[in-house]
Amino acid sequence: MSQAPLVLVDGSSYLYRAFHALPPLTTSKGLPTGAVKGVLNMLKSLRKQYPDSPFAVVFDAKGGTFRDDMYAEYKANRPSMPDDMRVQIEPLHQSVIALGFPLLCVEGVEADDVIGTLARSSAAAARPVVISTGDKDMAQLVDGHITLVNTMTGSSMDVDGVKEKFGVAPEQIIDYLALMGDSSDNIPGVPGIGPKTASGLLVGVNGGLKELYEQLDIVPTLPIRGAKTLPAKLEEHKEMAFLSYQLATIKVDVPLEVGLEDLHLIEPDREKLLELYTLLEFKSWYEEIARDAKRVELKAAAEVAPVQAAAVPETVEVVASAAVEPQYETILDQARFDAWLKKLNDAKLFAFDTETTGLDAHQAQLVGVSFAVQANEAAYIPLTHSYIGVPQQLDRDRVLRALKPLLEDPEKLKVGQHAKFDMNILANCAIGGDPACGINVRGIAFDTMLESYVLNSTATRHDMDSLAKKYLEHDTVSFQDIAGKGAKQLTFDQIPLELAGPYAAEDADVTLRLHLALHEQLAALPSLASVLTDIEMPLVPVLARIERQGALVDADLLGVQSIELGNKMVELERQAYEIAGEQFNLGSPKQLGVILYEKLGLPVLKKTGKGQASTAEEVLAKLAEDDYPLPKVLMQYRSMSKLKSTYTDRLPEQINPRTGRIHTSYHQAVAATGRLSSSDPNLQNIPVRTAEGRRIRQAFVAPKGYKLLAADYSQIELRIMAHLSKDEGLLNAFRDNLDVHTATAAEVFKVELGEVTSDQRRSAKAINFGLIYGMGAQKLGKDIGVDTKTAKAYIDVYFARYPGVREYMERTRAQASDQGYVETLFGRRLYLPDIHSNKPQERAGAERTAINAPMQGTAADIIKKAMVKVDNWLTESALDAKVILQVHDELVVEVREDLMAEVSEKIREYMSSAAQLDVPLLVEVGVGNNWDEAH
Repeated sequence: MSQAPLVLVDGSSYLYRAFHALPPLTTSKGLPTGAVKGVLNMLKSLRKQYPDSPFAVVFDAKGGTFRDDMYAEYKANRPSMPDDMRVQIEPLHQSVIALGFPLLCVEGVEADDVIGTLARSSAAAARPVVISTGDKDMAQLVDGHITLVNTMTGSSMDVDGVKEKFGVAPEQIIDYLALMGDSSDNIPGVPGIGPKTASGLLVGVNGGLKELYEQLDIVPTLPIRGAKTLPAKLEEHKEMAFLSYQLATIKVDVPLEVGLEDLHLIEPDREKLLELYTLLEFKSWYEEIARDAKRVELKAAAEVAPVQAAAVPETVEVVASAAVEPQYETILDQARFDAWLKKLNDAKLFAFDTETTGLDAHQAQLVGVSFAVQANEAAYIPLTHSYIGVPQQLDRDRVLRALKPLLEDPEKLKVGQHAKFDMNILANCAIGGDPACGINVRGIAFDTMLESYVLNSTATRHDMDSLAKKYLEHDTVSFQDIAGKGAKQLTFDQIPLELAGPYAAEDADVTLRLHLALHEQLAALPSLASVLTDIEMPLVPVLARIERQGALVDADLLGVQSIELGNKMVELERQAYEIAGEQFNLGSPKQLGVILYEKLGLPVLKKTGKGQASTAEEVLAKLAEDDYPLPKVLMQYRSMSKLKSTYTDRLPEQINPRTGRIHTSYHQAVAATGRLSSSDPNLQNIPVRTAEGRRIRQAFVAPKGYKLLAADYSQIELRIMAHLSKDEGLLNAFRDNLDVHTATAAEVFKVELGEVTSDQRRSAKAINFGLIYGMGAQKLGKDIGVDTKTAKAYIDVYFARYPGVREYMERTRAQASDQGYVETLFGRRLYLPDIHSNKPQERAGAERTAINAPMQGTAADIIKKAMVKVDNWLTESALDAKVILQVHDELVVEVREDLMAEVSEKIREYMSSAAQLDVPLLVEVGVGNNWDEAH
């Protein structure tokens, strides 16, 4: 039996790489933790990979080394360690030790030298060595016993690998570095010699630096660019080359107080890890240790009293099996399918997933389904794989008919990851070729995407791969791994079952395991669990129905609008040329920069990362505000161009050929505040303040015999502000059904309600909305056309008249700073990662978000609850009316004309009663032949 290798970890290398390569993480109190988590993840992975190996994790010690004495400029050009990295070193060292790894820091030398000494000592005893590093200098240590691995990239390098990568053998690496130098360590090398020249010289003389300088006369004959001038260059810098050789040489004879026999892993110090993970806020790792301790306790109890073992909760058993090798199967015969069908019917909860030919739920075809009933046990049922040589699969329609009662049973609880997609795929699966005969999935009790989103909307992305990495420390097989990339990427039905089966089964298995991990965390936070069960989960089938219903659009009208927008763009282009005095490409930042800043001399407000004057949209917008004519024209041009490319040209292409409608996709787990977003097409961003934007809404039409009803909450965020702040002035304005903007204008401008002018009301509206979005006096002044001092006076008067609003803002800032999050009225948490940032601008932005997020989030929760109420009523009543769109605070419903009065009254009732506030929720309802008319 071969000996387990000694594993030597270059901790300093990974600390730097993790800090710079991974997303920054901070605790609620502002302590940076991203590099710590990155390095610990890598160590945990190595420990699993080499469970029987001795280990050493080696870091650079504080202070200088012998190389600094040798060459004062050594590493002189390396920037000082960032503060955010420095504060992570101590908790990282403590965590490494607590995990049971031997940790070494030796003064006077670098981590490389300690690793080199241990590696050579072990290799001399014929023991294999694995050095985990991302540092190319370590290649000089590679030999028949020593291999390099890069845990971050998954690559490894043996002797042949060194030759392939650098063009020289491991024993020539020092000479190679001496010639080309190393800018990261400020090793000078020979000026003008790069990697190719260095390897060409060493291969040409079949030796190292010493042999090269003994054979300078043959250098001009070598097949190297500029070979004739190299001898003189080498001679001139000979002293520096040999100094570089010494600097690049890793010491392999460092006196160490430990030997190989001391480098064994020990049991983790659980108490210390719990303390550290609390400090670092590594919640999933903390809970993992807590579960391990519980299992140990239960096991001990079972040994003392076996009867008590039967009381171990099922979830503990399932989680405990997470370390078991997964058992996945691909079902190709009826007997195995029948056995799994029984498992699914007997299960209290199971996970399911679909595999399809694409990501458009209304166009893609079903390829197969996968299921899991317990962790690490899952099955994939292929249905329509169609490559040459594919094995015989079970009959598609027969399988779907057998699954239909199970999937449609609301009492059979199910969990999915982004289950809305799977619901729509199965609803459209057309059993027996009948478009009306699909599977109406019910009983979706949990969705892991939404569980993660509700738990913390900003902690991570909520796709399965990201969640598996974060909560299970598991790297899933990616679709690109089995399907390839780019134009040659296979669709799922073309992927061999040997690859497709495990991939699909893993999807179901990981979904179930994620639910078990996330549900446990949510169970400890009742308010968040309520957001999931009372708001997000009931909304899933509602959104699925809205997406399948789709919206009817007039493609011909859009075509006319597209031509008109094109004509307007031509006219704006002509105006731009006239102002500039020459023709130029309006879409070229370089040409535009020359015109704006060099020819017209406009002020440079911002520069790009390359130091060039910016022509970004926010810069042009500011210049346009300052009445510069060309930026004004350019902003109009860009607006027209965006409408044309995004809507009038694109919408007709997005009409589904099967339904004749457009089917947008709604996203519940994107916006941090809980608001829905949409894509393909994005209907949230159609402008309503411009005539062109409103005309696009005119293309969303009602079919013959129907009308569109648009129901919109009036000033909902201001009403929520009144409720949250308890300000008597605002509460009374809404209770008395006053126009709140007129009421504010009367207060600010000190006039009677009946004397408020339209300009004063417009200014008051800007104040009302501006302040809840954190607007300052300077921006407010620009918006309403007054100087900053006057705007500041308006704000002061506003707060004097509405003191509860100021108190709410101060209270919310303090709460955000204290706990790192704010909450909506219904308990949704809105975390603020930058609330303790060292950068004032980031911190101020987080404080503005803290004030506004509870209002935006509560508004989002209210419209979601209203959608569920309205959909439930429409479904139960079976009236000929369907919700076709949701945009911001508005629902758009397609209603048969003779039912309009009944539907209008009920929708107003359900929306206005979706939440109980201290002020009434006002719902404005409009009706028309198209969306613009109805709004």
